[in-house]
Amino acid sequence: MISREEALALAREKGLDLIEVTATTNPPIAKLISYDKFRYQQEKEYKKQYASQKQTDLKQVRITNRAAENDLRIKAKKVDEFLEKGHKVEIMLALRGREKANEAWAFERLRLFVSMITPEHKVSVAPKKGGRGIVMQVIKNK
Repeated sequence: MISREEALALAREKGLDLIEVTATTNPPIAKLISYDKFRYQQEKEYKKQYASQKQTDLKQVRITNRAAENDLRIKAKKVDEFLEKGHKVEIMLALRGREKANEAWAFERLRLFVSMITPEHKVSVAPKKGGRGIVMQVIKNK
């Protein structure tokens, strides 16, 4: 433990900055480091924390009941990619006009699409009617 004046003199001698890291302890903890380098490290740490929070984005895939089987397979591959990256995926089966009247058929069509998804997954939000169609969410099984 050295005094504040000695630490400042040492910092001037080495051409560095004296940065207080923890002010709440007794005595306070300080570092001899370039301020630019310190700021860069802080930004890097902040971005690392932000990236870990951003992992569970909600991705949305919209399908229609008129889509051909090959179109559904392409959308299912996209869902596979999202699940592999760790995202939660919302699948929306869009219905128009009289299509909304035949719910059983629409739910069956959605079940068929979900069966095309290859990675192990589980339904986090069960299929339910909402807005312009039927919505459900799936996540990757861990």
